[in-house]
Amino acid sequence: MSRNTSTAITAYRWVVFLLALGFWLYQFTRFPIEVFGWQFRYLTIWGLTANLIVAWMMLRHSMGWSDRTYNAFVSASVVLGAMVLFLYWKIYFTDPTLLYGGEKPLPWYQEYYLHGLTQLLMWFDAFFILGIFRNPWRSLAIMMAIFLSYIVWIEMLVQPLNSFPEGRVTSGLPYPFLDDMDLRARLIFYATTIGTSIIVMFTCWAVAAAIARFGKRG
Repeated sequence: MSRNTSTAITAYRWVVFLLALGFWLYQFTRFPIEVFGWQFRYLTIWGLTANLIVAWMMLRHSMGWSDRTYNAFVSASVVLGAMVLFLYWKIYFTDPTLLYGGEKPLPWYQEYYLHGLTQLLMWFDAFFILGIFRNPWRSLAIMMAIFLSYIVWIEMLVQPLNSFPEGRVTSGLPYPFLDDMDLRARLIFYATTIGTSIIVMFTCWAVAAAIARFGKRG
């Protein structure tokens, strides 16, 4: 029996999948349906959705329902999760209103799951069980596609079709701090974020390579 299909790993993956599914479904109860884009306006929910897909892929593999691991997508999702974690807490500790405006922050159990636990659970599997970044260039292409798709989504559809939140410069973008920026400032922010994600990706690739080498020596 391989380490990816052992009873303990299968049980772990069931827990990770059911947690991700529960929190993903719960988001549909939190946002009014008349708001265009619903919860999918937020990068956090893109990250949660990616984690749910990854959890399902890994569970299928453990259950023997599929031989495919979708390693490149899992690798890209690791970077997406890292960026969600980094951006959220960086902005939150600067000023929570930059994320929430005048609204209350998320309940503690959501805040810590969406911006901490879901990433850690997936990373443990990705780095120590599955073994990721077997094709870093393909992972990079998928990661870039995700981030660029999100930027196009919020700029071309979410912002024009929503009037809230309102910022000093524009309105409709999902995060208040974005509505306080003009287009040039937002493009610089997006470019900086993508640049940071590339650095994070190659850092994760180096870590994964070191773990794999150590595992072989062990």
